[in-house]
Amino acid sequence: MIASGWGARLRKVFLVALGAALLGGCASSYPPAPVQAADAEYNYVIGPGDTVNIVVWRNPELSMSVPVRPDGKITTPLVEDLPAIGKDATTLARDIEQALAKYIREPVVTVIVTSFVGPYSEQIRVVGEAARPQILPYVQKMTLLDVMIAVGGMTEFADGNRASILRAGEGGSTQYSVRIRDLIKRGDVSANVEMQPGDVLIIPQSWF
Repeated sequence: MIASGWGARLRKVFLVALGAALLGGCASSYPPAPVQAADAEYNYVIGPGDTVNIVVWRNPELSMSVPVRPDGKITTPLVEDLPAIGKDATTLARDIEQALAKYIREPVVTVIVTSFVGPYSEQIRVVGEAARPQILPYVQKMTLLDVMIAVGGMTEFADGNRASILRAGEGGSTQYSVRIRDLIKRGDVSANVEMQPGDVLIIPQSWF
């Protein structure tokens, strides 16, 4: 009888806990993500894995395409181990001109980024129940819908309306709720929001 009583109590506790988990999983406790989030003044900065085309005016032997190494630096003729990560193309061109000025008179350099990856701090990460979880380079005005197309949508086990965006800011990280299921299954464009550099999109598994 005692064992039977404890068994009934344990079953009751289990059912209450399960019910609370299921109810808690039905809705996100995070505030909705802002519809407009991208910075209008965004400038692309170079990251490891990018390819840059360096053109030195009147010096074709110094002009070439080079990859940005994993340590964020580039090497070109007469210029060794020059940091490129975190710089825009114009800033990198001025730095190369300064380095080349030791060897040629008044160098004029143009830098064109031809392969885009970007620094890790600005990449978009998609984790959880995406069809193809991956890291994406950030593009200005990129939206949640753009991201979901890139990752091939959700798995059949995803709870898209409990998804969230983890966004870093000056005061730390903030988490926002997004309604992916409404967006891609129901065509609700009001659920589409802009992404910001460095966002992490988290798609949880459905509870049932």
